[in-house]
Amino acid sequence: MARRVTVVTGGSRGIGASVARRLAADGHDVGVGYVRDREAAERTVAGVRASGARAVAVRVDTSDETQVDAFFDTVTRELGPVTGLVNNAGVTGPLGRLTETSTADMRRVIDVNVLGALYCARRAVLAMSRRHGGRGGAVVNVSSAAATLGGPGEYVHYAASKAALDALTVGLSKELAEEGVRVNAVQPGMITTDIHAAMGDPGRPWRHPERVPMRRPGEPEEVAGAVAWLLSSEASYTTGAVLRVAGGL
Repeated sequence: MARRVTVVTGGSRGIGASVARRLAADGHDVGVGYVRDREAAERTVAGVRASGARAVAVRVDTSDETQVDAFFDTVTRELGPVTGLVNNAGVTGPLGRLTETSTADMRRVIDVNVLGALYCARRAVLAMSRRHGGRGGAVVNVSSAAATLGGPGEYVHYAASKAALDALTVGLSKELAEEGVRVNAVQPGMITTDIHAAMGDPGRPWRHPERVPMRRPGEPEEVAGAVAWLLSSEASYTTGAVLRVAGGL
């Protein structure tokens, strides 16, 4: 049986790194995309290999379609035909009201979170769809609970980008339903990753626990479990789903 080869964007840290390690434990070889921190990406690769799977780390800015193509080319050359994609790369920009958000920050969020996901999905579908000679596969988009909560006072622009990702999930799932490719999404809530420090508020996950019904932030591994299930054969009849992993938010 051919090995599963899954591309994970934003795989150097946080949710992406946890997803890569979990998929390796489930028998996937993993292409790890990262944009800056090569050392962190290599730690993720080491974790994947410790599970007996193969891995390669590739620097890629997903907002650049040329780099996306080079990323997929490298993964295919090193690991084999791609059978899965986890669209995890994402940015928020600094926390603040929309009137305080710069055009440059808005543009970067849309370029990475929307266009980057579209570029990666397009390339993955060309590799996996039976219409294009592939053997099938699955895409999981990492959205956010903000897509429905709106992110008021913090990052409305980011929430809007994640709502676009949910629309991509639903539309693409229907487009590919007869081509052997399933498309789903997860919506993490308040998860303990360093994205909060990048926003300018590293203590954010532990502040105001009453806003989360379970009264705690989630761990990256809890999101990784949901992603792994959506990529597995156990989810063979699941496509177009947006799975909330947010402690009741």
